[in-house]
Amino acid sequence: MPTSTHVTLREASVDDTDLIAAMHTQSWASAYRGMLPDAYLDKALPLERAEHWQTRMKDIAGGAGCVLIAESDGEPAGFVCVEAPDESGSALIDNLHALPAFRGCGVGSVLLDAAAAWARARGARQLHLSVLEANTAAIGFYESRGWTRSGREEDKLGGVDVVCLRYVRLFA
Repeated sequence: MPTSTHVTLREASVDDTDLIAAMHTQSWASAYRGMLPDAYLDKALPLERAEHWQTRMKDIAGGAGCVLIAESDGEPAGFVCVEAPDESGSALIDNLHALPAFRGCGVGSVLLDAAAAWARARGARQLHLSVLEANTAAIGFYESRGWTRSGREEDKLGGVDVVCLRYVRLFA
C-alpha cells in the first residue's frame, strides 16, 4: 500500500456507471466484512450496486448532485457522491469510498474536501452523512476531520439489523 499518492479528480459521467458500481462493491466487500453477511457481500452486493448506480447516475446527470472519481497514475482509487444542498442548506455525502489499496494515503481526504468545495459553491452551509456504527475506521476518519455525531437510526442492510450514525460538518 502506498503511504501517500498523487491524486487527480475528475467528474464522473453516466459512462462511468459500471466503474463506480465496481468500486462501491469492492469497498463494501472489504470494509464491511464481518459486519454484514459474507453471502450478501459476495453474491447479492455486486448486482445490487450495479442496479443502484444505473438509477443513481441518471439522477446525478439530471442535476441531483455530483460524483467525483479519484485516480492515481491513471488507475481508479475511489469516489465520492455528494447531493445538491437541500432546503436547509445541508448537502449529503451519499457515498465516499477509497479502494482498499488506497486507504490511509489521503484519497478519502482529497475526495471529502472536493465534495465540500462542490457543495459550498452551491450554497451549502453544512454536510451530513450516515455511517454504520460498527464501521469504527470510518467513524475515526470523519471525527478526525471535525465531523460531529448528530443522531442514530436503526436500519436493515444485507438482511441484517444495523445501526447507522448521522454525522454533520458545519462550514465555518
